[in-house]
Amino acid sequence: MIKIMIVDDEQDVESLFTQRFRRDLKSNNLEFHFAFSAEDALNYISTLNPIDIVLILSDINMPGKSGLDLLKEVKNKFPQLKVMMVTAYGDQQNYDKAFALGADDFITKPIDFETLREKIITLGGNA
Repeated sequence: MIKIMIVDDEQDVESLFTQRFRRDLKSNNLEFHFAFSAEDALNYISTLNPIDIVLILSDINMPGKSGLDLLKEVKNKFPQLKVMMVTAYGDQQNYDKAFALGADDFITKPIDFETLREKIITLGGNA
């Protein structure tokens, strides 16, 4: 089972991801944990012992700490975690900064869920 944390300030992502990946969830191939801010994500991860989440999918643009701030902290504190950045703004500056901070992958909205599923399986399988 691949355990994934999805971080996005838009709470409707929970129902969207649960619906789009319902077969994977039902067959226990994937397990999702949702955080609606970078702070919540960091707090949750720091309580895990051992850390069993293998992939974080984080939106870049969020109030408070951005997804890029989260990426930087995660890679400093939990370097074994894979992080994929998600944004509606696929501009080169965000792309370059995300990879400079250690992002393992980058995907733009609207999300192609088949492509995302393939990336999740690839990244999660290499954890």
